[in-house]
Amino acid sequence: MAEAMGDTPRRGRGGERREEILATALRLFAQHGMAHVTTRTIARAVGISQPSLYAHFRTAAEIGDELCRRGFEVLQQRFAEVLRGGSTPGERLLALGRAYLDFAIDQPDLYRIAFMLEDPECLESGPDDVAMATGLGAFGALRAIIAELRGTDDAEGEAMAQSIWASVHGLAALLIARPLFPWVERQALIELHLGMIRDGLLARLARPAT
Repeated sequence: MAEAMGDTPRRGRGGERREEILATALRLFAQHGMAHVTTRTIARAVGISQPSLYAHFRTAAEIGDELCRRGFEVLQQRFAEVLRGGSTPGERLLALGRAYLDFAIDQPDLYRIAFMLEDPECLESGPDDVAMATGLGAFGALRAIIAELRGTDDAEGEAMAQSIWASVHGLAALLIARPLFPWVERQALIELHLGMIRDGLLARLARPAT
């Protein structure tokens, strides 16, 4: 995704112009935050007029929604590959975490748009929003593994899935936002972090019911 949306604008029409707008907006959003980038700013950076940009997107928020949707789609595709694997639920949980962190590290700007930048308009969105629905689809992969481990899909399993997601996101956000921190070897850190999450979950599930 990010590889196909480079920072260097290209002159073009139709689909190429739309991709050019998205690539430029992705860079500007990542640099300045979604709340501080307007359609005028994006159009100027692309080298087109605002009316020309409006032929593709009505607002900067609409551009942000499209970028969010694309980011979630990439993640959802990676998760789908993990779920097709023949390993145990615990192993798939680790693989899901690796896929998530690989996405964050490989495509940090797209990850920021999807998970780290505050979009004022997203407060008004709900499950019917396309970007939100795509994100929930990706989250569903984690929820499915938790349900398989527990043998049921209920509110407690949902809370466990949300807690695990938040923990893995925390590491992803720190690796992106603080690259100069004296981290230990990154892959070793990732494996330790994910292993502790999996082991903690399995230990909790193994406790006798009270």
